[in-house]
Order: sequence, then C-alpha cells, then structure tokens
Amino acid sequence: MAQLPQEFLQRMHVQLGGEYEAFVQSYEKQPVRGLRVNTLKTSVEAFLKACPFSLSPTGILEEGFVLEGEAQGIGAHPYHTAGLFYMQEPSAMGAVEALAIKPGMKVLDLCAAPGGKSTGIAARLNGKGLLVANEIEVQRAKTLQFNLERMGAVNTVVTCAHPEVLCGALRGMFDAVLVDAPCSGEGMFRKDQAAVLEWSPAHVKTCAARQTAILESAAQSVKQGGVLVYSTCTFSEEENERVIGAFLEAHAEFEPAFLKRCYPHKIRGEGHFVARLIKTGGGYEAAADKPLALNPCAGAAYERFLEETFCVPPALKAYQLADGRVVLLDGALPLGLKDVRMLNAGVFAGELTKGRFEPSHALFLACHGGRYARTLDFPPCDERLKRFLRGDMIEAEGLRGFCAVTVDAHPIGFGKASEGVLKNRFPKALRNIFDSSAIHG
Repeated sequence: MAQLPQEFLQRMHVQLGGEYEAFVQSYEKQPVRGLRVNTLKTSVEAFLKACPFSLSPTGILEEGFVLEGEAQGIGAHPYHTAGLFYMQEPSAMGAVEALAIKPGMKVLDLCAAPGGKSTGIAARLNGKGLLVANEIEVQRAKTLQFNLERMGAVNTVVTCAHPEVLCGALRGMFDAVLVDAPCSGEGMFRKDQAAVLEWSPAHVKTCAARQTAILESAAQSVKQGGVLVYSTCTFSEEENERVIGAFLEAHAEFEPAFLKRCYPHKIRGEGHFVARLIKTGGGYEAAADKPLALNPCAGAAYERFLEETFCVPPALKAYQLADGRVVLLDGALPLGLKDVRMLNAGVFAGELTKGRFEPSHALFLACHGGRYARTLDFPPCDERLKRFLRGDMIEAEGLRGFCAVTVDAHPIGFGKASEGVLKNRFPKALRNIFDSSAIHG
C-alpha cells in the first residue's frame, strides 16, 4: 500500500466511520483502468465486437468500460490513434452522466484539459449544438485540442481564458456547464504518488478557495433552467460539500439536484465527487446572443481540393481566417468569443498558402460527414499500417492524390499518392509511438 499521509488517514477515519477499514484495504489492490467508447465514430456494439481487449461495464456510462487484465500496449493500438476510444478513469465518467447531455445543447467545460470529459460531452452532442472547452494553461489547452481532434469532434471551440473573463463574455449562454475543478487529488492517491507527496491540510484549503472562485465565475454562464455540474477527484469535505454549501448560500437561483461520492472500496475505480445543480431563478443578465462574424472560404484551391479528395464533401461550412487557416463549422459562434483567446473552432481543415491548399491531419480524423474518393484500408495487424504510423511511405498502386488511410474503415491519417507510393502525412509528433505488442489479429 502507498504511504498515505497520517493526517489524511485520520480525516478519512472520521469521515467514513465503520467503512474506514474497507477503504484502507482498497489501497492494497491494483487500480483499475477504464476506457470510454467514442460513439461519434463507432457504436458500443461494433466496438465490443472488434475490440481485442477484455472489457466489463462500469455501470456509470453505457459507453464506459473497465479493462480486465493488463491490456498491454492499448494506448498505442491503432483504434486508439483513430479515436475509437478514450482511456479514462471509470469514476470520472460520472460527471458527464450528471450533465444529461442531449444533441443540440450548448455546453461549457470550464476546466477541460486534458479532455476526458470534453470528448465524452462531444460524443453525446453527436455533432449538434456547441461545446466550449476551456483551459487556462496554454500547453494543457493544446493537449485538449489534440484530444478533441483525435476523437473527431466538429462542434467545439477550444479557449484559453481565465474563467471570470470567459464566463463574463458568455453570460447566460449555456444549457449545461461543467466545473471539473482542480483539487487536492485525494481520490487518485492509489495511482498518483505525486498527489500523495503534494497533499497537506494547507493545500486542501488552497484548493477549496480556488474552487469557490471558479464556481462563482461559472454561475454567470448558466442559462435559466440550465445545469451546473461540479466535480472533483478528492474526498475532502472542504473541497466538496462545503464548497457547494457556500455556493448555494450565495446563489439562491440554484437548487441542488443531487450530490454523489465514489469511493474505491465501493466501486471499481478511484475517488470522485459530483454535484448537480439546477438554475431555477434569474441571476445574471444574459449577454446578447449574436453571432460572431466570419468570412466564408472562397479559395479556388480549397474548392479543387474538395472536388479531388471527396466523393461526398464535408457537411459543414468552410470559413477562412486572416492567417490563411480554413475551419469547418456547423452553425454560428457566439459573439462573446471575440473577447477571449480561441485556439481552435470547429474542424481545422488546413491552410491556404501560395495558391495551394494544404490539408490537416485533423480534417481526416473529424466526423464531418464527408466521404473520401480514395482510401487505403488496413486491419490493425497489417504491416503496412505499422509502417504508415511510423512515418514511412507505403504502397499505393493505382492511386493518385490525397488518400485517407483507415483502420477497419476508420480514418487514422492521410497521405498523397503518386507513382505507386503514398507519401506520408502522418504527424511527426505522433510517429514512433507505435508498439507492435498492441496489435492482436
């Protein structure tokens, strides 16, 4: 068992009473691993039929599963690279369930990196509505953007803004808001030694103060009748019930629907807390819901690319940014986004430069509704797919032009075919992570 702080154990003894011994004994067990099927790209039934790893349901999300056994190399499996699933701690899935997402909703994930909950929200929106996923730290925001791209999300905006600024710019805009707050991480002690070393009562108090401030900002962004979900991966009452209690005292316009706790001695997962609040009153005056002005893409090079690369073009509108980037969107963006830093909006399709259009990796992973004119499809165990993922050229007899490379019909990247070979466009940053031990025929 990990060496847990004595004061933490004393707190848990008081908190759990007769359940304390079972709680402590749970730390003798290995932490479980989980994954969530990405229903933007495949159905649960189809994934279970194709998945080479042993899974059992979490009982939290219908698309959520616990991995049985070691599942060696699962993060390097082509299905993972193609975005068919996301590795996620099972108890963390409860926050998405509490949001009760329906296609067409406007959703804000205020503390979104690295993207586990944002990608779950995007899947449940199913390409309809809007998800604004925010992360205040730039590098973490880039990781968030990468994960949303890998999972094929199309109706998302990634922002890098202080919660007060973002929520002030988008007052009263959202049907559902998630605050997955930074916390002391007590619920992750079994799998994260760094959280154990950083823990102290003072750290718990610091986290609670920060969480209170973030919730105060988030309250502005919820529309009348909307939902605010607060979650942490910690056990402390200071960061959970007391933060929620203080918030409700200060905000009569919100009412609690439920508060739930997950403990590692009760579920196959780690520690988590989720509170669902409903905005029943007025509160902040909503910002004007006007669209952000964007320039439609009129580049001839982009139009030629579409004609040559797709037999059915993406079912999204193309817009050109001032720097030459082309993005695909379904519907308008809120005007308030002009006041915050946006890393990405919709699908980054590529760039218009010097009379040419250079497509992006994100375009070929996105669930944009288009159909490619040329594809090279491989099973997960194919040697040619292994070479492609390592950045090598592969055979492409009889093909010419941009081609989607797919694994069991799911896009994983692309290249440009010429003279019988496919010149690889798989991103250099993703190469050399391929592990042949992850492949099972």
